[in-house]
Amino acid sequence: MTSDLLAPLDLAFWNMESAEHPMHLGALGVFEARSPTAGAHAADLLAARAAAVPGLRMRIRDVWPLGHPTAFGGAAREPVPDFDPLDHVTLHAPTADFQTEAGRLMQRPLDRARPPWEVHVLPGEDGVSFAVLFKFHHALADGLRALTLAAAVLDPMDLPAPRPRPAEPPRGLLPDVRRLPGLVRGALSDVGRALDIGASVARSTLDVRSSAALTAESTGTRRTAGVALDLDDVHRVRKAVGGTVNDVLIAVVAGALRRWLDERGDGSDGVAPRALIPVSKRRPRTAHPQGNRLSGYLMRLPVADPDPLGRLAAVRTAMDRNKDAGPGRGAGAVALLADHVPALGHRLGGPLVGQAARLWFDILVTSVPLPSLGLKLGGNPVTEIYPYAPLARGQSLAVAISTYRGQVHYGLVADAEAVPDLDRFARALSEEVETLITACEP
Repeated sequence: MTSDLLAPLDLAFWNMESAEHPMHLGALGVFEARSPTAGAHAADLLAARAAAVPGLRMRIRDVWPLGHPTAFGGAAREPVPDFDPLDHVTLHAPTADFQTEAGRLMQRPLDRARPPWEVHVLPGEDGVSFAVLFKFHHALADGLRALTLAAAVLDPMDLPAPRPRPAEPPRGLLPDVRRLPGLVRGALSDVGRALDIGASVARSTLDVRSSAALTAESTGTRRTAGVALDLDDVHRVRKAVGGTVNDVLIAVVAGALRRWLDERGDGSDGVAPRALIPVSKRRPRTAHPQGNRLSGYLMRLPVADPDPLGRLAAVRTAMDRNKDAGPGRGAGAVALLADHVPALGHRLGGPLVGQAARLWFDILVTSVPLPSLGLKLGGNPVTEIYPYAPLARGQSLAVAISTYRGQVHYGLVADAEAVPDLDRFARALSEEVETLITACEP
């Protein structure tokens, strides 16, 4: 196993991190415990299996001119020869509240000197369940890659083999002259796309009213919450009004924000927070070792609209517009510009990029695809899965969504001091689904 340079977007995530703003993804899986010792057995299995997963042995180190003269100021993944999975898997004391423990653990940054991931096993005090919290640094994995790494330490599943990537021809010092016209067209296209994205970002900052509840100064504290909804209820709404399941799920977030802001006295009149909707450019069945493959859509959530069906229609229109334009253009595609920044620029500008996130979007709303097959660990089945997204500087709330075996799981991460009432927002998500169902009834 050899080292490989971090892709530009991975490098950006690595360098924008600070102690108060860790850049790791998370997922809390709740398992049915088939025995009183299921949690302890799960921790042993995770440690044993992690030792055999090459991607979990990789740490990230700085790269300077001696090793890679073209990557001055960059970073690379390299295997750790003395890798000990016991340094990354922790069995905790029994707890009555998985979400409270998850919030405390999500607050803690990963050790940057070691492979940047952790697994925490949380036995339940009830003796009939346990939870496992996975944490992966965003420089190590995006959502799909994190899912692949987590699946490698769960019980084996009968999944289709990934499609191999076609081998790339070796690169010479100078480009093949036969490829020059295509290279020139590609460069001009990249410049045009960059200008489009920049103009869209500038327009997105105009005439926007967000809420102080979403853009409070970050304190570095974390709180998590989870909401499980019936997927059949979401389909009832979708079939009644059209659109996609994702349209409904985003509209539920908009409606819940309206309820939550009004109930806490902040008011929702005129509020249209900018939501970043990440879009994976990774093909699920394509084998690729590491790295983020992300773009995104940017849309204003129709929080101010008092009509639940009106909010859903506005979300559907905005998403259709984004899809027509494609994930390669528009303000949400800022991540693609990372490819055009030299490694040293990421190193020097990383902290500034982290601070600028609040100027770009107000809330992250992301979907994490999960396999429809039942996941197990030591024969104990997963009953719930709550994904967690990183919380950018100057932002108070991030929403991640997964669909698993007939349920929709909303994983919420918030700044604990700015959003002490995260549980109230969680309840508002459930209430908004009921409101949409009622509104769709004849």
